[in-house]
Amino acid sequence: MQVLIVESNANLAALWQRPLSAWGHGVTIATGQLDAVRHLSTHDFDAIILDLKLTEGSAMAVADFANYRQPQAHIIAVTSDRCFSDGSIFAHLGNARVLLPRATSPDDLGKMVEYYAA
Repeated sequence: MQVLIVESNANLAALWQRPLSAWGHGVTIATGQLDAVRHLSTHDFDAIILDLKLTEGSAMAVADFANYRQPQAHIIAVTSDRCFSDGSIFAHLGNARVLLPRATSPDDLGKMVEYYAA
């Protein structure tokens, strides 16, 4: 399985990467919108872990591009906000499968990726 992690905090992205890599999945990290779009343009992904609060660019733009370019890629959205706690995220992100708190443990996040993208 190929996974794209889109997260501005490189340390957090590395934490999320560890269990996925240990379980044999290929993981690519993008730190912002431009980096994510570049990877989505050149590689196929089964799942995308997408932090909805990016320092550089827009997570919504990344999700929109992913939905257009790779509609088969399942988005696991993460956020530290409550702005989408009403479920409206699924109206905005066509290929979003779940919205998780940013504080979700790396192992649990990895298991969610495996569940939705298997």
